[in-house]
Amino acid sequence: MKRWKNRKMFVYIMVGAACLLAAFTGGQYEKRFRLQRQIADKIIRFHVIANSDTGEDQELKLAVRDAVGAALGERLAGADSREASEKILEREIPRIEQTAREVVAEAGYDYEVTASLTETDFPVKTYGSYTFPAGEYEALEIVIGEGAGHNWWCVMYPNMCFSGSVYEVVDEAAESSLKEVLSAEEYEEVFSSGNYRVRFRYLDFLNELCGQNLTGNEE
Repeated sequence: MKRWKNRKMFVYIMVGAACLLAAFTGGQYEKRFRLQRQIADKIIRFHVIANSDTGEDQELKLAVRDAVGAALGERLAGADSREASEKILEREIPRIEQTAREVVAEAGYDYEVTASLTETDFPVKTYGSYTFPAGEYEALEIVIGEGAGHNWWCVMYPNMCFSGSVYEVVDEAAESSLKEVLSAEEYEEVFSSGNYRVRFRYLDFLNELCGQNLTGNEE
């Protein structure tokens, strides 16, 4: 009888500890979600989606990126807010599409190209030293052909795209721009966090015990 009571007490303790851990993790998810929305409200991303994953289509994607980036860099240089950038991008959509179509045609393809300023669902993505949490972000999105290939992205506002010819290198000016736009908490989240998911081996079991839904969105 005593052994049975001890075993029962051990189970209660383990269940209690699991529920506390799950509650703590739920709080972390809520914080991540809040910060993601705050960050998303302050930036615009640049998203180019290739027709397919063939080498040729991936090279074409980068050629479109370069041409559109060269055209937009100068036009966005004077934009000092997200709202100002939005207005410029909305006005430039026809020219952006025309620029991209010319690149596609010159490469010998007849793919359709569409460009739009839209809300896009992104998984966790790292750019240089910065990791942006998963969620919806406003983005200038260019889709080439079927849009079935791997994509390329950067942060368009504040400017982390057009500082030089090497897009994947984030220079000091880009870092300063991001720091000015985000709060200290938001900047620290983007700069220091590399993994935005906490996974339990027995997450379904913990959810059932504690009555909480902690699964979140998958990439």
